[in-house]
Amino acid sequence: MTVPTYTEQRPAAPAGRPGLAAQLLRRKPIGQMVNEAETGHGGTRLVRSFGVMQLTMISVGATLGTGILVILGESVPLAGPAIWISFAIAGFAALLSAVSYAEMAGLVPVAGSSYSYSYATLGEGMAWICGWCLVLEYAVSVAAVAVGAGQYVNETLAVFGQVLPDAISQPPGDGGGIMNIPAMVIVLLAMILLVRGAKESAWVNTAIVVVKVGILIFFCAVAFTAFNAGNFEPLLPMGAAGVSAAASSVFFSYIGFDAASTAGEEARNPKRDLPRAIMISMLIVTTIYVLVAVAAVGARPWGWFDGNEAALVKILEETTGQPWIALVFAVGAVLAIASIVLTVLYGQTRILLSMARDGLIPKVFGRVSKRTGTPVAGTLIVGVLVALTAGLVPLGALADATSIGTLFAFALVNVAVIYLRRTRPELKRTFRVPLFPLTPILGALMCAYLMANLGADTWVTFGIWMLVGLAAYFGYGRRHSRVAALSQEEYRELSSRELSSTPSVPEPSKADLS
Repeated sequence: MTVPTYTEQRPAAPAGRPGLAAQLLRRKPIGQMVNEAETGHGGTRLVRSFGVMQLTMISVGATLGTGILVILGESVPLAGPAIWISFAIAGFAALLSAVSYAEMAGLVPVAGSSYSYSYATLGEGMAWICGWCLVLEYAVSVAAVAVGAGQYVNETLAVFGQVLPDAISQPPGDGGGIMNIPAMVIVLLAMILLVRGAKESAWVNTAIVVVKVGILIFFCAVAFTAFNAGNFEPLLPMGAAGVSAAASSVFFSYIGFDAASTAGEEARNPKRDLPRAIMISMLIVTTIYVLVAVAAVGARPWGWFDGNEAALVKILEETTGQPWIALVFAVGAVLAIASIVLTVLYGQTRILLSMARDGLIPKVFGRVSKRTGTPVAGTLIVGVLVALTAGLVPLGALADATSIGTLFAFALVNVAVIYLRRTRPELKRTFRVPLFPLTPILGALMCAYLMANLGADTWVTFGIWMLVGLAAYFGYGRRHSRVAALSQEEYRELSSRELSSTPSVPEPSKADLS
């Protein structure tokens, strides 16, 4: 018997809706999620066109470059020469969560990332909290990365003796800035590309990632020619607390790996390829981050980085004395930032699509264009809002706010793995977290530890954001939830029909592959 979709259900009368506690605990069956992904929203579904390479490049594109190209100047003063240790700690914390993501991505191969995983395991209440954190993580991180574009554009123009005025290359409050125009332009260009189609966006991203990896390897080769081991003494001038604080800050640099999990409905073989893409991307990104951090500190004393937003370009220029080298790197850095903006903005729109499909946010975010196979309206709305944020908000506030939302979402995924292993051990898993339950427990604890190291201002921002989220849920989400619209009998029937293993994902059609 076919499991009905929510669109086939008649909304229950208000009197038949569950109480608040019961609604918050209602889970969405995994089989229901997969069936809805295949039927789409309003009869139009996303196109399955991604293989493991495209998924890996989405993950690498969303991750690689942020901490090195944008916030290195802010994080080195916190940890000193031990900044590479901070990157390693943050990478280890991210890896603990990445393996949990890999298991859940193979088990729940749909769009929505940790929001969908939480809905399938912990219920609507935690799913909403997770989804609201993801809105903070993705949309704000796009803006945070784009903010760094202005400085690299200036580094490019400086080779020709030109520079953008601070008024149009810095956000308000930063050196006389009024609006960061380069940041806004990059976001809007990414938005236009995503509207055209996911497959086209993936190929553009793949090409940019190849360039990005190439310029970072090139930087290491040049920086090591000026390597001075004395720059690492003392290794811990700010103590262990400084290393921990920097690790909490640069964890922002690792958020991209979960972007691949938002492509669950556009992967040709999500159960096999999503776990592979997540793990491969984590290995690539962590290796390059640590290598570049060591090369940069080896080339310049750690105090030199304070206030240097485009630190890597300046190291190249000072080391080689050749302006054209700085030009090539600066252009590559702008492209690198563009790829992060493109892939993270992509992930944001897919998470909102899943939330709209469940009725928790307005349905406009869940509409998929029959012509392009993408959520056009949602992409346009998100793109414009993120562009305004990038143009008007300083980098530091954005980066820390993103980190706390990311850490909270990662912790929930670790908990979801533990929950499903205990309650649904019979489910077929294409990837299993090693050393269970130690790994997900350590992953959740590491996320909590890094959250605790974030500043009071960040916690205040997070608290305000969550209060706004609660208001949005009670004002809209609770009344429009499709899970809550089911009667007790309908909900029990759907839950009892859930298969003992996740439904298989159909092979892609010729139209998907063309």
